[in-house]
Amino acid sequence: MAKQTITFAKETYPNVKGITGVTIDGTTLTVTIDLKQDHGPSKSGKTKVVATTGGSVRLPDGVLLGLNVNRK
Repeated sequence: MAKQTITFAKETYPNVKGITGVTIDGTTLTVTIDLKQDHGPSKSGKTKVVATTGGSVRLPDGVLLGLNVNRK
């Protein structure tokens, strides 16, 4: 399988925040996140959101990605 780069356009994925890059290289998924980001408080208010997919998003080959990165 060739290396694929996935981008999350705000128009198509409005809930995705803070994820700057996703690549699939063979069987390896790499997610790039700038840890300096702050997207406000989590729903509980206990942490700050650094990055999130805002639920599951479909990637090629039927893979679902659901990711939350928070900071206390």
